Amino acid sequence: MCDELGLMRRALELAALGPAVDPNPRVGAVISDPAGRVVGEGFHRGAGHPHAELEALAVAGRRARGGTAVVTLEPCDHTGRTSPCSLALLDAGVARVVYAQNDPNPKATGGAVRLRAGGVAVVGGVLTDRARDLNADWTFAMTHGRPRVVWKFAATLDGRSAAADGTSRWITGPAARADVHRLRAQAGAILVGTGTVLADDPALTVRRPDGAPEQRQPLRVVMGRRVPPATARVLDGAATTLHVRERDPAVVLDILAEHEIRRVWLEGGPTVAAAFLNAGLVDEVIAYLAPTLLGSGPPAVGDLGIATLRQAVRLQPLEITTLGPDIRLRASIHHHRPHPRDVTCSPE
Repeated sequence: MCDELGLMRRALELAALGPAVDPNPRVGAVISDPAGRVVGEGFHRGAGHPHAELEALAVAGRRARGGTAVVTLEPCDHTGRTSPCSLALLDAGVARVVYAQNDPNPKATGGAVRLRAGGVAVVGGVLTDRARDLNADWTFAMTHGRPRVVWKFAATLDGRSAAADGTSRWITGPAARADVHRLRAQAGAILVGTGTVLADDPALTVRRPDGAPEQRQPLRVVMGRRVPPATARVLDGAATTLHVRERDPAVVLDILAEHEIRRVWLEGGPTVAAAFLNAGLVDEVIAYLAPTLLGSGPPAVGDLGIATLRQAVRLQPLEITTLGPDIRLRASIHHHRPHPRDVTCSPE
């Protein structure tokens, strides 16, 4: 016998087994029979695979009739790559459904309503915060209709992203660079401007500490109207690359939403970073600061149209970590009002 809170904790453990980066959320499900015995478990293994409820019901079979389904996300009521989980639960004859998080996807929500209409007792809101944390990027994307944007930059203590001659390898040390690759791997896409491609020729791939490429590579996105040269490393076939010939950050994010990207790792350069900041489209900042002074050279971010300290973009520190000699600052951002002349990335 297990209580429903314990079953939800188990469902969350199962959900965490799903892919961390995927168009769909990570979901776990546990089915108990009328006596409270666990008779089926499942989790979502990624886009195109059966949903967690369908996996758990397949294991439970007839033992699910009259029992309880405990799920980390409200059962979907949408026919997409798979059939609606709400109908599957009704067909299986479960008597009770307990879920953690309401489904924020406008295309899929409504499962709880359908289940109640079918005579099933439905309880929501059990360990909701834990379920939301498990799918923070997906939840943000479903709620806001666009990917979550994390702006990363590396700079000296005086805010320079490169020396006066353009050299930038390496501002930070090996530990910080390894950390960048670890966090890059959590994104659906890595985005830079054409100016960065032309100036730095970055690969924009995710590599392991030994230098070997990770099996899953984020989508590489180049934003801007100039065409990268055929020899650019972003066109080397090591990962899929999308060139968006557009200067408006909002339009770029709309396009990436259509590609089912939930988190964008924004790497710059300073013009692109300023465009996203001025458009109010940066949600988190991850800054790597090296104990180095240059005195001149390109800044980490371009013109934000700020004339006085009262207009400054204020960050809320979330975490400060030392990585060898360097510091990583992770912060949320309080968006300032976009400057009317600087919401696009015109130089790109």
